Amino acid sequence: MSSGVAVDLENITIRFGDFTAVKDANVNINGGDFFSFLGPSGCGKTTILRAVSGFLEPSEGRVLIGGNDMAGIGPNKRPTALIFQNLALFPLMKVWENIAFSMEVAGASAAERRKRADELLDMIALGGQGDKLPSELSGGQKQRVAIARALCANPDVLLLDEPLSALDLKLRQHMRTELREIQQRVGITFIYITHDQGEALTMSDNVAVMKAGVIDQIDTGHNIYDDPATPFVASFVGENNVFRGKVKSVSGNEAVITTNRSGDLLTRITPAQVGKLAVGDDAMMFIRPEALELAPRDADSKTTISANVINEEFEGNSFSVFLEGDGGKQIKMSVPNLGQDRISVRGENLSLRYDASNAVTMPAGELASE
Repeated sequence: MSSGVAVDLENITIRFGDFTAVKDANVNINGGDFFSFLGPSGCGKTTILRAVSGFLEPSEGRVLIGGNDMAGIGPNKRPTALIFQNLALFPLMKVWENIAFSMEVAGASAAERRKRADELLDMIALGGQGDKLPSELSGGQKQRVAIARALCANPDVLLLDEPLSALDLKLRQHMRTELREIQQRVGITFIYITHDQGEALTMSDNVAVMKAGVIDQIDTGHNIYDDPATPFVASFVGENNVFRGKVKSVSGNEAVITTNRSGDLLTRITPAQVGKLAVGDDAMMFIRPEALELAPRDADSKTTISANVINEEFEGNSFSVFLEGDGGKQIKMSVPNLGQDRISVRGENLSLRYDASNAVTMPAGELASE
């Protein structure tokens, strides 16, 4: 199995007539990384994948694979393999024949093909299943066969376009773990397209978050969750309470925001926006539901929010408490289930506190639509 090679996108712009699907994308993907493009439907992530695979030529910019410019090189000549959403397994071929199909096209003998297919079946934990037809396999097993078939061609880069979207939730979560394990075992570069943030955060070394053809942020999943660069990223990745307001004061990487809900609140400026906020600017402050907790009586007012309980939902591992803050906006607090019967009662006024390091603020901007 070949080791992964780097993929670099330099100033990629892709237009269809007057419509710009991807605008000035710059991405450096290290060899052997699991890299995800994350964003809502229609944001341009599949278009980027088609440009890497060679099914689409960029209007501007270059795709480099292993340092080689791919301009004019068609899909069948690139060191890539693509797994589509519908897996397109051949229904009348046995599993092992599906896996080794690229070797058959290349003229390898049946014995060589079978040997290679069996090696890959062992690697995807389906040893002994080679003589079955695809119709005899479960959804997750078919998924693994599609991966083995792509790997049989010895690509340097494996491209995956929302491959888990047809599976049910539990199987999808199981396949995330499996995919990551397979990727680490074979050591090649995976480029993964998804609108599912759970998939991107769980599996990836790095994630690019896209909005309307533009990449808003590239970072580790951890940093994207904790240090979103834009309001769109903050509201698209995970749940977030948003407080709108104006900057009252700035000190280094901290700011006080006069909010539309609870007066003056202390917050951390997200790293990408440090130095870009001035007193009087419109700002958005984000606090995750799990970063809120019930406040002690002597809590600092600069990190305390007063709100009235609307309702409470029990979710097994946690309680979700929905509250109405000043200005009529809803606030959500997530509290771990530690055996308590409930957290609150409808109409009760609660004081919620947060650690200022767990609240991030940035210049006001576009939020992800619900």
